Amino acid sequence: MNQNATPNKFLVISRGQWDDDAKEDDVQIAIDRFYDWYEANLAAGRMLPGSRLKPEGKQVSKVRILDGPFTEAKELVGGYWFIVATSLDEAASLAAENPCLAFGLTLEVRPLDPARAEATDLTNETPVTWRTK
Repeated sequence: MNQNATPNKFLVISRGQWDDDAKEDDVQIAIDRFYDWYEANLAAGRMLPGSRLKPEGKQVSKVRILDGPFTEAKELVGGYWFIVATSLDEAASLAAENPCLAFGLTLEVRPLDPARAEATDLTNETPVTWRTK
């Protein structure tokens, strides 16, 4: 991490499932290597703790609460953690070292936006019809 730049926090979302043709022993070795890598980066201050997610969940909307999750297997979120880095590229480079990537998981790295939300902000929640105003 560049010592002169201000560190930012990035959310890392682990998605997907293990490759069908992967051997369980090989995946377990990758998982063990992941925890060694993860814990070393926590100790170095390059990451902040996260967690695996249990399979069950609820989807909450203005009209109801439904059992979930509701995504395709390739989009399932298995867990999350945080990276502390000076840029998105630096965060993605660190995430690319994750040993579990070799067996089918993918990682989404997103910068956190500490600003309070405003309806006029252009965000993921902004409807397409609002974007042309």
